[in-house]
Amino acid sequence: MNTIKILIAIVFCTLTSCVSLSTDNKQTLYQELGGETGIENIVDDLINEIGNDQQIFHYFAKADITHFRQGLIEHFCAISNGPCEYTGDNMIDIHTGMNVKETDFNHLVDLLINAMDQNNVPHSVQNQLLAKLVPLRKDIIYR
Repeated sequence: MNTIKILIAIVFCTLTSCVSLSTDNKQTLYQELGGETGIENIVDDLINEIGNDQQIFHYFAKADITHFRQGLIEHFCAISNGPCEYTGDNMIDIHTGMNVKETDFNHLVDLLINAMDQNNVPHSVQNQLLAKLVPLRKDIIYR
């Protein structure tokens, strides 16, 4: 009887340890994106995608690429629970006057997905980032 109690206690302790380990090791979205380096790589690949895309390049033709890059890195870092605070302009101010069409917005999302694919970001992680960006849609299109 004592052997059974000890065996049950060992199994319980083992299961409890496994559960606490899995919740303690939960990574933030920032970490799942690869941290600062991962986000920088995604943004760099997105910029390359934009630069090679005739459909939406005109939106960025006069942009200060260095400023855009830093702002996007900071923005992705902040919304993914990284150690950053986004200090750039809000999406309405940035996009007012651009008249971004819905199809172009969706195409940019496709380019972002391509950039994440190039960096081997799992689809579940991609979906988490995209879910954080979806609320900004209304502040970007048709402004």
